Amino acid sequence: MAPSTFIHRARLVPVRTPVATESPVDIRIVDGVVAEVAPGLQPGPDDKVVDADGRWAIPGLWDQHVHMTMWAQTRARIDVSAATCPADVTRIIADHVQASPGPWQGGALLGFGFRTATWPVQPTVSELDAVSGHHPVILSSGDVHTGWLNSKALALLGIPPRDSPLREVEWFDVQPAIAQLSAASHETETLVRGAVKEAAARGVVGIVDFEMAPGHREWPQRFDAGIDQLRVRPVTYVTTLDEVIATGLRTGDRLMESTRLLTMGPLKIFSDGSLNTRTAACCQAYADADDLEYPRGQQIYDHAELIDLVSRGTAAGLRIALHAIGDAAVDQALGAFEATGARGSIEHAQLIRLEDIARMAALGLRASVQPAHLLDDRDVTMQCWPDRADRCFALRSMLDGGVRLVLGSDAPVSVLDPRLAMAAAVHRGHHGDDPWNPGESITPAEALAASTDEQPTIAAGNRGDVVLLDEDPLGPADTNAEAARTLRNLGVAATITAGRITHLTM
Repeated sequence: MAPSTFIHRARLVPVRTPVATESPVDIRIVDGVVAEVAPGLQPGPDDKVVDADGRWAIPGLWDQHVHMTMWAQTRARIDVSAATCPADVTRIIADHVQASPGPWQGGALLGFGFRTATWPVQPTVSELDAVSGHHPVILSSGDVHTGWLNSKALALLGIPPRDSPLREVEWFDVQPAIAQLSAASHETETLVRGAVKEAAARGVVGIVDFEMAPGHREWPQRFDAGIDQLRVRPVTYVTTLDEVIATGLRTGDRLMESTRLLTMGPLKIFSDGSLNTRTAACCQAYADADDLEYPRGQQIYDHAELIDLVSRGTAAGLRIALHAIGDAAVDQALGAFEATGARGSIEHAQLIRLEDIARMAALGLRASVQPAHLLDDRDVTMQCWPDRADRCFALRSMLDGGVRLVLGSDAPVSVLDPRLAMAAAVHRGHHGDDPWNPGESITPAEALAASTDEQPTIAAGNRGDVVLLDEDPLGPADTNAEAARTLRNLGVAATITAGRITHLTM
């Protein structure tokens, strides 16, 4: 028998399928696959032995929607998330400029986290100009759909003078250039290495990476450099679709012959914008639409254009990950799937008409949802969509309607931590808050099942991805709030990816 990883005395947590015994069992992983699960197994002489000592074993956790490079870089950026108006931000930037050496020597001051939907006034370039001195300043909104730049940064990026922020496509188009300004290449990779290590410490064994850079080229370089502790499925965007088609890559194909951990992801297509930028496309106008250029939000493509893109990706063997936050965008996205026979997911599905759930289920699509967004979007929803708040993050309705549900973070929009996503899906509020639309809560077991990339209870033949927890994630709880607290605070004792120990605290 090939050398293997041997997990001794673990208690199995039921995920999708029941467990055969509540007594501790031994788990043997060989060549990245679970080979045996039974009590009383004996380790081989060359086995790596992990003594679970009665801890609870689950399949490895996944984050189905991450912007990995941006998440890694954001943690080193100026935090402007607490701002309630433009003046709050400019005070923070003025303090950083005063503390920064001058004159400017390259790069830029970068910040992250502002959310303008509830601000009494909208930000302007001239406000940043007044406090930024010699430094280019680039600030990303917390939903990553808006960029607030000063004039020096606009000029640096080749953007004509203006006094308003960049939104949606015009903001996304400059992301590669901003990534180059964010840090030197080796510094960025150091940040990514740290973010991957932190993800493993949270029980994460895999991500779908929605970074806008060409991940099919970047991630093999990272794996060669030893940043290989996670399974990664990098997506492609429309901007690199021709390149991916030319190379013949299809969803699920290995990006390196030497490993099964790195495979091609889907084609990501935007259908609309976001709630906080108020560009999510809706069937009815926003409640506060008086001053909006697009009172019902903004469709990125018309129906024919979207069908053409979906058809091209599908013909090339790519699954489709279609971003749709507003209910009109979800309707348009489902129409594109219906017209083309494409397979894949609706990314976000934040606001949905209940009658569209049956369409999604009939198409066999996954709803890839980020429950922790509801923690930030609750107040914004009550301002922008108070008449349709009952259809936001309709997790219970989608599950009951037969839709396959998978969870993620959209990091850096929320933290890359499946424990937080599961807790938000169960309680639908911060600790101590009353739940928001508790009828749309799901159970801890359902949240866990939506966080393991559809892997069931650990059994022979499963991927060799195992997480050992200090507590039972499905333990008794009197309330959803109590159950969510358990999920949020789960202690991760070990993370094992394809039989390789990537995190260990025991």
